[in-house]
Amino acid sequence: MTTRQRSAARSPNALADAWERRTLLVKQECAAASAASDAKTARLRALRLEKERQDAQARQDAGGCARPGGRAAS
Repeated sequence: MTTRQRSAARSPNALADAWERRTLLVKQECAAASAASDAKTARLRALRLEKERQDAQARQDAGGCARPGGRAAS
């Protein structure tokens, strides 16, 4: 690295530009992680709702005498 390259990298504008690039990359990574988390949450919610629907259907098919929560009525 030449003297000119080192001094250019240490100029106030270059430091600010590097900081802005790093900040933008971090924001993009956070947004990607958030989107992945949201997608996972939506998928798990859909699976849970489907399971609850199947359980309710099974209870209805069995005669509906079982209470939600798995305990029989006393």
